[in-house]
Amino acid sequence: MILDYEPGDRVINPNKKDWGIGQVQSIIDFKVTINFENAGKKVINAKEIKIEKLKK
Repeated sequence: MILDYEPGDRVINPNKKDWGIGQVQSIIDFKVTINFENAGKKVINAKEIKIEKLKK
């Protein structure tokens, strides 16, 4: 499995759209730390939750 985003990218969690847009802070293995505008900092397991990268 290859992740298609990196620190600094803007993303959304399609299962939690009310969290708003997030910015990837760090990636360690498949644990992705994202700071969401409406939900704060979350650690996502990228093996279980598909995060969608926003186009620039």
